[in-house]
Parts: sequence; C-alpha cells; structure tokens
Amino acid sequence: VQLQACGGGLVQAGGSLRLSCAAPGRTFSRYHMGWFRQAPGKEREFVAAISWSDDSTYYADSVKGRFTISRDNAKNTVYLQMNSLKAEDTGVYYCAADLSLKILTGWGRGLDYWGQGTLVTVSS
Repeated sequence: VQLQACGGGLVQAGGSLRLSCAAPGRTFSRYHMGWFRQAPGKEREFVAAISWSDDSTYYADSVKGRFTISRDNAKNTVYLQMNSLKAEDTGVYYCAADLSLKILTGWGRGLDYWGQGTLVTVSS
C-alpha cells in the first residue's frame, strides 16, 4: 500500500502551497499521519503530524505559525497548508502513516507507510 503525495511545485518566497496525501483503496482513519521533508544534502526531518483520535497537531519549531496540517477521513486524505514559504523550506516532502504514537513525536524511522514524495522549491 502506498500513500500518494501531490501538490508540490515552484513558488516564490512568501507564497503558499497545499500538499495532499491520499491513500486510495485503504482507510487510514485510525492512523496518525505526518509530513517529513528532506532538503538537498540533508537528512530527512519532521515537519508536522496529526493524531487520528482527537486531531491534535504537532509541528517542528521551524514551521510553527506558517504550516497547518489537517485531515479529512471521509476522503482518506491529509493536507499540509504551507504559508509564508521560505527558501529553507525547499525539499522533497513525504507523508507517512503510523499506528503508534511515535510519529507524533517526530520520530520518522520504522513507520508503517510512506508516500513517494513531492518536490517543493521555494525561490528567494
């Protein structure tokens, strides 16, 4: 089973993008969901996560106040609204799903499912 992420693209600094992550053919309503990103030459890092049980959200300090994660269980989709984008937000963004709570702490290893990634490029 693969998560399908889309919505990436080229945007100027200060602009906005909304990423989507869908899971066709499978229900992820009881999975905690998250977004991670990997910039060129850097390790993958946590961006945001959302709980399945009460929609609690968690963010990396670098994106707090600019990014918003949300989910629509009826559509089996999780979103990442990214505003006030900066050049340092450039990277490949991956969505992930996990049954355990570790994804909510930003832990990105050993997660149950990953998407294929979508490239976000922010020009300064």
